[in-house]
Amino acid sequence: MPRFLTLSRAARLVGVRRGALQSKIRSGDLAAFEGMVAAEDLLRAYPQARLEDNSALERFEAIKDTAFARRMRERLLPSSEVLVARLSELSIERARDQARLEHYRAIVEQLQAKLREPGDPAGLLAWLKVQLEPVARGEAPQPLLVQEHFLRIMTAHVQVKPSGREFFVDGNDSLLEAALRAGLSLDYGCSMGSCGKCKARVLSGQVQKTRHSDYALTGAEKSAGVVLMCCNTAVVDLVIEAREAHGAADMPVQTIDARVKSVSPLGDDVRLLHLQTPRSNRLRFLAGQSVSLALADGTGASFPVASCPCDDRNLQFHIRRRAGDVFAERVFSGLKSVDTLRVTGPRGEFVLDEESHRPLVFIAAEAGFAPIKSLIEHAMALDAAETLHLVWIASGKGGHYLDNLCRSWSDALDNFRYTPLTAQGTLSDETVLQDLLQQVLQDHPQPGDCDVYVAGPGPWADAAEFQLLDHGLPRAQLFVKPLES
Repeated sequence: MPRFLTLSRAARLVGVRRGALQSKIRSGDLAAFEGMVAAEDLLRAYPQARLEDNSALERFEAIKDTAFARRMRERLLPSSEVLVARLSELSIERARDQARLEHYRAIVEQLQAKLREPGDPAGLLAWLKVQLEPVARGEAPQPLLVQEHFLRIMTAHVQVKPSGREFFVDGNDSLLEAALRAGLSLDYGCSMGSCGKCKARVLSGQVQKTRHSDYALTGAEKSAGVVLMCCNTAVVDLVIEAREAHGAADMPVQTIDARVKSVSPLGDDVRLLHLQTPRSNRLRFLAGQSVSLALADGTGASFPVASCPCDDRNLQFHIRRRAGDVFAERVFSGLKSVDTLRVTGPRGEFVLDEESHRPLVFIAAEAGFAPIKSLIEHAMALDAAETLHLVWIASGKGGHYLDNLCRSWSDALDNFRYTPLTAQGTLSDETVLQDLLQQVLQDHPQPGDCDVYVAGPGPWADAAEFQLLDHGLPRAQLFVKPLES
């Protein structure tokens, strides 16, 4: 009987991206059954896979930890309590399987005895003998399934209902931490067990509490299997029911006072403003959205968030110096780590279409790279897109102020491509715009096969939108973020 694996687990086992498996399924090179693949089919599709070598997976995980401009975090083994619980659960499962096998063996022996009775067809007995030969020889188990059992000890797989999205719980992560790191937009608040917003109902599997919580669940909730995701981890594979944001309309506007962690130069006219929210009050937002920032004296402005929602409490903004911009001048003059800014948001509908698995094309102009960066990091965390192509258009020296970061993505990820373009003239010039977009269309002659995300100065973004629609890109596959010039 074939053993079926989820796409997420299958991708981990052979050390590829989930998007690569989806591409093979669409091309007919890999059969899928209700979103799952058979272990035998997986090995046929990846005969070169060395199941004892997870270097490709480790390499991808390292990139997600470093190239996203995150602080490094240590990859820990699960706690001893969780390891014991997982081993215990697998031992019980193995004992059940062993009992079933013994029962089946007894049935087969009885069947053989009956087939030897006079008048029984010899052909059926010979067929049964052939089928039982591998069992009699004691053949070694399939390596893929051995690796799958080991993976279940080290990590737990979680499926979220009703969306069907999946993630893995690594090390000592809570359910909430693991879900956010994987790019899911689950409902939560304090993330410390005080507010109760991260409730989820365990439909199958087992969890273990890892943190004290002040929020008291009712008796009815406990009986129904409700837990706080921020205070529990997965012992074995889980299926949970939890609230998720499915679009910008599901994301509430919040007001949070965040501390300035650092202000660092990205170029002569661009600064990286790094804020950190309190541990008990983190900002929920979708990649690509914007927030309002205000200093204590009321000076403020609106900016797109340049970091990924999966980046814990860290919020990054690319502040460009502009004439008459009082807020930008305050940032350039040097905010201190003791300073606090009021963050209000999120706002905007320039967000990733997570239901689409089409190739993604990102076109950023000047500081339009900020929301594009957030979208790219989120797409990488989701690991669902077949390919990602970033085109960054800038004018003047130093316009590609995070060029090294983009090149590191391109060097490290086989499904990511980076094309920096320098405008020969002003971006508002229609001829310049047409020339630049023509270079993009040469790489994507069938734009309708892609989802395209465009962000840049307002007039330029509007003109780019018109040109792309004119070249046959469907309206539903074009997402545009005009920024203040």
